[in-house]
Amino acid sequence: MWRVLVIEDDDDIAELVSIHLRDLGCDVNRVADGETGLQTALRHPFDLIVLDIMLPEMDGLEVCRKLRAQEISSPILMLTAKSEEIDKVLGLETGADDYLTKPFSIREFIARVKAIFRRAGFNGASADLPPANIVQLEDLTIDREKHKVLVKGSRVELTPKEYSLLVLMANHPGKSYSREDLLNLIWGYEFAGYEHTVNSHINRLRSKIEPDFSKPKYILTTWGVGYRFNDEIMREEISTR
Repeated sequence: MWRVLVIEDDDDIAELVSIHLRDLGCDVNRVADGETGLQTALRHPFDLIVLDIMLPEMDGLEVCRKLRAQEISSPILMLTAKSEEIDKVLGLETGADDYLTKPFSIREFIARVKAIFRRAGFNGASADLPPANIVQLEDLTIDREKHKVLVKGSRVELTPKEYSLLVLMANHPGKSYSREDLLNLIWGYEFAGYEHTVNSHINRLRSKIEPDFSKPKYILTTWGVGYRFNDEIMREEISTR
C-alpha cells in the first residue's frame, strides 16, 4: 500500500484528492499547514507527498527545500496557482518531482500520481551496463534490483529523479546528454523550458555521490552540451574483472 501525505489547507481540495488516493489503494495522511507537514514528513516515511505552495505557517517551497536538505527522498507533487509560473520553476528546482496547476481535473491528478509511482521504480535501459543487477564503480554501487545506491558501502537517499538521472547516464557511459535531453527523458516533454531544473538535480546528485563536489568523478560536464557519465571509470572496472 502506498503511503501518501497531503499537505493542503483548502479542506475541499484536500478531501477530494484524499478520496481518490484512497480509491487507488493509498493510505492517506492529511495536514493543513506547512510546519506540521514538514514535521510529519520528517518523522514518517511516505511514498508520495502532495504539497500545496500557498500554506499557513510555512509555504510549500520552503517545506520542499527543507525536506530535500534533510535528504527526504519521497516524490513530491506540488500544487500551484494558475498565475504562479515562477513557483513552478522554483518548485522543480528545489526538488519537486512534478506539479499541477490549480484548478486541475481529478483525472489529470490521478494520471500524475500513477506516473510518479511508476517512475519511482524506474530502472532505465540497460544497453551499456554490465548485465548484473549490482554494478560496482569504484566507491559507487548501483543496485538496480533493490533500487538503491551506495557510496563506500553506505546507502545514500536519492529522490526518484536523482536516481533516474544516475541510472540513465550510467547505463550509457560517455554519452553526452543536453539539459533538454535529460528533461525530456526524465521529466517528460510537458516540462519544456525548465532546463535549469536539470542543473539543480545534477548538483544535488553530485553532492550525494561525488567524493569531491568541486571535482566530479562520476558525472562529468560536457562543456557546451550538458552532462555525461565517466566512461573511463566504467572501462577500468570492466577491465579488472
